[in-house]
Amino acid sequence: MSQVSDLIALTTLAALTGAWLKFTRSRERAVDEARRQCAQHGLQLLDETVGLRSLRWRRVDGRRQLELGYVFEVSAHGDDRLDGRLWMHGERLAGVSLPKVEIPLPEAGSHSMAQPDNVIPLRARRPRIGQ
Repeated sequence: MSQVSDLIALTTLAALTGAWLKFTRSRERAVDEARRQCAQHGLQLLDETVGLRSLRWRRVDGRRQLELGYVFEVSAHGDDRLDGRLWMHGERLAGVSLPKVEIPLPEAGSHSMAQPDNVIPLRARRPRIGQ
């Protein structure tokens, strides 16, 4: 009788290991997809990671598939943290949601090449005396 319980325990362990490997592979694919979407839309992926937010069954092409929802943080200007989301069906991107980013336009009276406060402008070097 112990052989049957050992077989059940071994089968359960193998199933859990397989599921863990599949979720890990899907998460790696989600990180790659988040990185690609951020590059495409001019955003910076913060922390280079995604977090699993939801699991749900969805009907795709007449079949039920597990949909994994991930969240990640992006930055548009370097000093902000905004949430992004993406949904995966297996290793295929099903949907993405990125924050709306508004880029401020320069004011009418200001120079179009105004420097941000944290940038020191470079000046030409003065020639040394005697050269």
